[in-house]
Amino acid sequence: METRETITLDAHTQHRLFVLDQVRDGRLTAEEAASFLQLSVRQVRRLIAGLRDEGAAALVHGNTGRSPVHRIPDTVRERVVALATGTYAGLNRAHLAELLAEREGLLVPERTLRRLLAEAGLPAVRRRRPPRHRSRRERMPRAGELLQVDGSRHRWLGSDGPFLTLVGAIDDATGIVTAGTFREHEDAAGYLTILAATARSHGLPMAVYSDRHTLFVVDRTRPPTREEQLEGRVPRTQVGRALEQAGIGWIGARSPQAKGRIERLWGTLQDRLVAELRLAGARSMGDANAVLAGYLPRHNARFGVEPADPVAAWRGWTAADPLEAVLCFHYPRRVANDATVSWDGRPLALPRPGRGSWAGRSVVIEERLDGSLWVAHGGRRHRLTPAPAGAVMLRARHLHRGSDGRPDYPVDPRGTGSAGYKPRPDHPWRRGLG
Repeated sequence: METRETITLDAHTQHRLFVLDQVRDGRLTAEEAASFLQLSVRQVRRLIAGLRDEGAAALVHGNTGRSPVHRIPDTVRERVVALATGTYAGLNRAHLAELLAEREGLLVPERTLRRLLAEAGLPAVRRRRPPRHRSRRERMPRAGELLQVDGSRHRWLGSDGPFLTLVGAIDDATGIVTAGTFREHEDAAGYLTILAATARSHGLPMAVYSDRHTLFVVDRTRPPTREEQLEGRVPRTQVGRALEQAGIGWIGARSPQAKGRIERLWGTLQDRLVAELRLAGARSMGDANAVLAGYLPRHNARFGVEPADPVAAWRGWTAADPLEAVLCFHYPRRVANDATVSWDGRPLALPRPGRGSWAGRSVVIEERLDGSLWVAHGGRRHRLTPAPAGAVMLRARHLHRGSDGRPDYPVDPRGTGSAGYKPRPDHPWRRGLG
């Protein structure tokens, strides 16, 4: 075994030996040497005594040249490097450390993992950027006070996969993702789905914070129709109507930076969730939603924080109407003389009423998130069609237009398909470029 006397002195130890020799020769005092070496006077005197008894070897630490007792075995190191360059290639170091412990039983601290992979010549996947000087808005003190919602369009299934939009909601106070769903596009059905899931798992939030997408708010420059003026109604979208009926406030952000909480969430998910989808072999939107359901609890356990006020602001559902009847699509209809309503270009027969006749009545057709159709009138609801056996892909439909050609509740044409949609005469699309 190599002894301390055979160990070559490094530059730092050689410098220390040079200064201590000056003390031994009387050219420096112990106090001056302590200042040069940034040691205490007592330590300098101990080193000089060691030089007298053992020579230069006294300046070398006793563990020099020995392997640490807690050193990770070479077999484990090789396996970690193989996994980091193979199965788990492209994962950031923190995520990699979690999955190695979770799936492979390799408990390697993140800091050790960074050093181990750096020694193997593997560069970091994501570089840490220096923090920019900026002041962030303080979190809401209570869970459920503010729910940030948004959609992120990305190639979630890999660079060769299709674009999908992840519609999600994050609680501002705790950073917990309350719900999420993959959709082909950012649409009203996606937002209604995550609102319903949040209401079932946590409760109703006091307010929702989103961008000013036309899924939430009607174009403010549109003049109200004559019916709206006479009835005192405010133009609403399907999502806006559902929020109002559920008693949830809406706050519109004026920039992406204002929704910083959920914008940072997208950065995290586009790193971690994309890797999880790849490892699970997800190839379709259905696969992606199944992986997402298993991922979110682990994500919340990793990134969730305790609120400043432990008393939550979530509200239970107390409305007379069931949750499924509010967080869905509503379409007003007038019943024909033969007790039918027009639906999807075909007549739809209504069930026999208890008394009287349906003819001429104004009713609301509810297209629920499971695909079933219901008719509501006078506080009562009747099922028209059962829910389809398979998964449904709902879209907001165009509503009946009044005498002026305007729908009762304007909807975003991008979320409904452009078939049959005609912009109004003063719409920006009809304006010239000049």
